[in-house]
Amino acid sequence: MISRSAGSPAAGNYAALSGILPYAKKSGLTSFSSLGCIKKALHTKKVGHTGTLDSFAEGLLVVLTGSLTRLVPFFTLFDKTYEAVISFGEETDTLDPSGSVIRNAPLPDSADFEKSLSAFCGTIMQSPPAYSAIHVNGKRASELAREGRLESLPERPVTVFKNEILETRLTSENKVRYARVLFHVSKGTYIRSLARDIALNCNSAAHLIGLKRTKVGCFSLENAAFFDESEDFTIDSVVRRMKNGSVHVPTAEAHTSFDEARQSADEVQARTEDVILRSLMSFTSETAEYCGFIPLTLREKHRFDFINGKPLKTHFFEDFENLEAAFELYKKRLSASSVCEPLNCAVFLPGRTFCGIVQAGFSQADSRLHLKYGFVIAAI
Repeated sequence: MISRSAGSPAAGNYAALSGILPYAKKSGLTSFSSLGCIKKALHTKKVGHTGTLDSFAEGLLVVLTGSLTRLVPFFTLFDKTYEAVISFGEETDTLDPSGSVIRNAPLPDSADFEKSLSAFCGTIMQSPPAYSAIHVNGKRASELAREGRLESLPERPVTVFKNEILETRLTSENKVRYARVLFHVSKGTYIRSLARDIALNCNSAAHLIGLKRTKVGCFSLENAAFFDESEDFTIDSVVRRMKNGSVHVPTAEAHTSFDEARQSADEVQARTEDVILRSLMSFTSETAEYCGFIPLTLREKHRFDFINGKPLKTHFFEDFENLEAAFELYKKRLSASSVCEPLNCAVFLPGRTFCGIVQAGFSQADSRLHLKYGFVIAAI
């Protein structure tokens, strides 16, 4: 569903570079600071990730660069898959290893844990962690929590499409001390909250000590830049890291190995740029469909009409029948509701180069489909 960019740009041509970069974030870094090496490699500040990972967490960040940063709101809607290592017996205020213990409870037995986990599948109501990036009256919830001005956040619906126990570590009494669980969830689902609530449901307490994101929509961690430098993610490896206090130094070059650290800064930077450029992916019609867009192919002879913002006509596009078919579905939705969002169309040149977004809406005044520009990528 995704494809690599055709090749690396010539030196000095970074300003025109737009793409999708799956990036393997290391634990110990914030999502924002992880973008540092990408900005440096691409010589641009126009970079944005499509879903935050906490500092203690690791795994896949899907990063958009250049003009594709305008697609960030659509990519943030993707479902996500994680592996989580849950530590039972103690709940921390942050629900992760960085917090202070606020509650102790007995460990659950295997049967109770499995039964509790099965209850957290499908659409559920979830209260996000107080220590989160959610904004409350213009301030981050985490800031209010640190100030003692926030205890909990209201529940909201989220969906757990799948959960699966990957491994456990039991005590001699068959109690669950640690569990590594796979979660496939909808946008906005907090795995920290799932760990808390699963434990509560079996009369225990818990927090996360490890979290690894493995998929975002149609993007996988295995295809990410620096994936080959990822550490093992098992209960034993995560517990060992916790006991050793082993976290990565939070710098933009934290993905480099010890041997590379002995190389010159220029060599390290050259390798970093090479890995990032080779990992950069183009925005394809397949990815557009995953975003919920209708792909349209712009006729070459109307390329400059489109770039210059001339009034949109159906004959600008080779495959307008795709939109007409979607229009029939759109009308059915409209008949069922007085409000219906416009259809978003991703426009590509015949060579499959992405060149912008067009919105299609229905006018009840003349019963016709009307097109308007969302945005245009001028450098095509």
